[in-house]
Amino acid sequence: MISASHLAAFFLASIVIIMVPGPSVLFTLARGVAWGRAVAVLTVLGNSIGTLLLSVVVAVGLGPLLAHSKAFSITLQFAGGCYLLWLGFDAMRHRHAHAHAMTQREQVRPSRIQVIRQGFTVGILNPKSLVFFAAVFPHFVDRSKGNVTVQLLIFGCIFSAMAFCSDGTWGFIAGTAREWLSGAPSRLVAMRTTGACVMMTLGVLILTSAFTSI
Repeated sequence: MISASHLAAFFLASIVIIMVPGPSVLFTLARGVAWGRAVAVLTVLGNSIGTLLLSVVVAVGLGPLLAHSKAFSITLQFAGGCYLLWLGFDAMRHRHAHAHAMTQREQVRPSRIQVIRQGFTVGILNPKSLVFFAAVFPHFVDRSKGNVTVQLLIFGCIFSAMAFCSDGTWGFIAGTAREWLSGAPSRLVAMRTTGACVMMTLGVLILTSAFTSI
């Protein structure tokens, strides 16, 4: 149903957005630094479930509109590109505060259910994922290959699986190197700065693509 070229391009774009230290990655790192590997991986599990549900909602809600309106797709790209630029700018502006927050921990170790629930909440409310699903997914849809909604659902499943593997790795590393990370806030600041720059770059690329599609 989806061509190999579209899938390959989607994989590359997904890798870029997943690797950016956005809200989900930062929350996972904070869990790993505070409570170790097990809590970090459970956080990623809840986060991935939330991300998958968010992708389903976007696919079902936007699929019919995208199938019949190129103008709507371009509008979403413009909105998404601008929002990513704002997210990147905001992350850059608050990078020191975010790094400090990641080194804090609750007084009591959260239960497994609490950890999964917290991860789920971050995943389903993650603005970075929402923008990617709404503004970037449609760019890889091949209307000649069939149902747009089904293609968006497939993309959502693939993205969620990739996010689980990537974020799980981040969490495992953070849980293993928790003392190294918490002992040098500058490393967390550098990570947040890199993520901010990548988000702003991606926003510019999305806006450029939208302009060329007009």
